[in-house]
Amino acid sequence: MVDKTKKRYGVVLDAGSSGTRVYIYRWDESSIARVASSSVPALPELETKDKWNMKVHPGVSTFGEKPDLVGPDHLKPLLKHALKHIPKHAVPETPIFLLATAGMRLLPDQQQKDVLRNICSYIQSETKFSLPDCDVHIQVIPGETEGLYGWVAANYLLGGFDAPKDHDHGKGHHTYGFLDMGGASAQIAFAPNATEAEKHANDLTLLRLRTTEGLPQEYKVFVTTWLGFGANEARRRYVEDLEESYAIDGILEVPDPCLPTGLRINFDGTIISDDGPSASNHYLRGVGKFDECLRRTFPLLEKDVPCLDEPCLVHGVHVPAIDFEVNHFIGISEYWHTTHEIFEMAHKDKAYDFNTYQNRVKEFCEQDWSDIQRGVKHHDYGKADEKTALEVCFKASWLINMLHDGIGIPRVGLEDTNVSDHNGTKEVLQKGKDKGFLDPFQAVNEIKSTEVSWTMGKMLLYASAEIPPASDDDLPVGFGSNEPGIPADFQYPSGGRLQTIPDTLGGSGQSITDQIHDTLFHSDAPHRLPGFILFLLILIIATFCLCGRERRARLYRSIVPGSSPSHAHAFSSPSTPKLHAPLSFFNRLLNGRKPAALHSRDLEDQRLYDPNDFELNDLSDDEGLEADKAFAHSTNSSRPASSHGRTSPRIKRHSPTGSPGKLRPAAIDRAGLVVRTESRESLVGSTNGRSKSKSRSGSPSRGH
Repeated sequence: MVDKTKKRYGVVLDAGSSGTRVYIYRWDESSIARVASSSVPALPELETKDKWNMKVHPGVSTFGEKPDLVGPDHLKPLLKHALKHIPKHAVPETPIFLLATAGMRLLPDQQQKDVLRNICSYIQSETKFSLPDCDVHIQVIPGETEGLYGWVAANYLLGGFDAPKDHDHGKGHHTYGFLDMGGASAQIAFAPNATEAEKHANDLTLLRLRTTEGLPQEYKVFVTTWLGFGANEARRRYVEDLEESYAIDGILEVPDPCLPTGLRINFDGTIISDDGPSASNHYLRGVGKFDECLRRTFPLLEKDVPCLDEPCLVHGVHVPAIDFEVNHFIGISEYWHTTHEIFEMAHKDKAYDFNTYQNRVKEFCEQDWSDIQRGVKHHDYGKADEKTALEVCFKASWLINMLHDGIGIPRVGLEDTNVSDHNGTKEVLQKGKDKGFLDPFQAVNEIKSTEVSWTMGKMLLYASAEIPPASDDDLPVGFGSNEPGIPADFQYPSGGRLQTIPDTLGGSGQSITDQIHDTLFHSDAPHRLPGFILFLLILIIATFCLCGRERRARLYRSIVPGSSPSHAHAFSSPSTPKLHAPLSFFNRLLNGRKPAALHSRDLEDQRLYDPNDFELNDLSDDEGLEADKAFAHSTNSSRPASSHGRTSPRIKRHSPTGSPGKLRPAAIDRAGLVVRTESRESLVGSTNGRSKSKSRSGSPSRGH
C-alpha cells in the first residue's frame, strides 16, 4: 500500500503584469527526505514538470476596476489545472500562494486590496487548498522579495548551495548572481565579494535555509529592484518621449527608429494596416535605424539621477560594486526571450555574445516590415508571432543598454568575433559548456530541464522551513535585515511578520502605526474587527482585575446609572437570579475564595428572602470575626471563619416599628463584587417561626 504522506505539494501563482502562471511543486515529506538523503547535507529536492504549469492572460492588475470578476474570469482555469495534477487526498494539506508583482504594484492601494480580497475569497470558496491567512498567502510582494526568490531558485538549480566546491569562482565565492526583467520591473540579486560585503553590510539581506539533515545554511545577499524599468514600462516611457518630441500640431507621423521600416502602429501598439486609418491624429512609423534606437533608449536608464549612496547603477539606486571575476550572472524572463526567441529561433542554452547578438539585431530590425511578416508566416523565427517581432527591436536595445551601460556587464565576444569568420554565439556557447556558466552573463530559460522561476525559490524556502532543526538553538528559516538573531522584519516562509513594502523609487516604507491602523480598520480580512473587539474586551477585564478593590467599587458606582451603595443588593435580588452565577465565578476568580455551597431548597426559597435584611462591610474587625464565627456555626460548615479584617454579611437590626432599617453604604465587598446575601431566616432563624436548624443537607459539612 502506498504511503500517501510521503509526498508534499505546493502551488504558487505568479501574478505578473502580462498574465498569471500557476506552478506546482512536489517534494518528499521531511522525515522521508532525511532518511533518503546522503551523508552530504542537501536542501529538499523539489520536483516540477512543464505540464504542471499553465498561464492565462492578461494580468490580475487588469481587474482593478472589476475585482469581483477576477475569480471566475481569471483564476478558474488555473485552479482547475492545479487540482487536475494534485492528488485529491493531498489538496487540504497543499499550501497555495498567489504573489503579485510589478503590475499590481502600479495599481492604487484600494484597487489592490479589492482584487486581493476577491482572489482569496474565491480560492477559499472554490477549493480546499490550505489558505489559513489571506494576508500571507495572497499578497503583492516587493520587487526585492521577488529578486531574492529568483536568486534562491537559480543557485538551487545550478547546485551552488549543495556542492559549493564544484562551483568555486575564486575568493571563496560559489554562488551566482541573478537578473530578472518582466514587463514592469527589473531585479538584481547577488552576493558581493568579501570586501564589498563588509563595506555594505547594512545593505545586505540575511537569508537562512535548512538542509534535510536539519542543518542551517546562511547567506548574505544584496538585492534591489527598479520599478518602471521592465520592458513594457520602458517602452511606454519611450513612446511618451517620442510623442512629446515629435507629435506637434500638423505632424501625423512620428518616426520610430526602434520599429522595422514600413511598419505603422498606433501609440497603444496596435498595427495599422496598409490601407487602414489611424486610431488617432498621429501614429508611429518605423524607420529601422537600430543605432539610433540604442541612442534614444539610453536616457531611459536615468543615470543622471543623483546618487545619494555611492556607488549607484540605474536611477540613482545604490548597488555595491560588482566583482565580475567572481559574480557570474544568470538572466531570465525578458533576458532570455529577447535574446533567443527571434535571434536564436528558440534554441536552448545559447550563450550571450554581445557582438554577435547586436549584429543580428541590427540586421533584423533594418529589414522591411513586409519581409519580417513573411518570415513569421514561414516560421523562420521559431514560434514568434507578429507582436513579438514588432516589439523585439526596442526590447533588444533596452536590454543591451540595461546590461552593459546600466549594470556594467562586460561586452563578452566583442573582440573575438570581430576577427572570426565563425558563428560567435556557437564559439561562446562551447566555452560556456566547458566553463559551466562562468561568463559574466548567461541568459537561461531552463537549468537541468527545469524552468528557472522565482516561484521555485519561494517554495524551496517553504519546504526547507518544514524540516525540524538539528539543534534547539538553530534560528528559523526565512530572511530579513542583516542582523544577528531574528531581525524585526524577518519573514517566515509560511507566515509571521511581514516587512514593510519600500517605495523603490525613493520613498520610505509604511510606519508601524500606519500598518496597525490599516490592518485593523482597512484590512479586507473579515475577522480583523471582531478580533480587535475581543482583544479590547480582554484588555478591559484585565485592567478591571488589576485596578484594586476600592477603585473597582468607585468605577462601578460611576458607570451604572443610578447606582449607589444602597442599590448594590440588586445583583442578588430574586429578580436577577441569572446574574448570580457569573458574579460568583468572578468573585472566586478575583478573591480565591469559594462561597459556601447552597442547598437546592435555599435557591428555591429565594423568593422568601428579603435582601434588605443584610448590610455589608459595616463591621469592625472584631465584629466581623464574631459574625463569621456565628455564620459558620449556624450553617454547620466546616469552613473556618474569615481571617481578621475580612468582611462578612451581618444581620440588620429592625427598627422599633418593625419596618426595615436603612442599608449601610457598603454593598460591595473589598474584592469589588457584590456578595450574595441570604435572609436571616436561613441563617439564625425566622420571625415567623421557621426552625433555626433548617435543613442544609446539601452543604459540604452536612454530608459527613
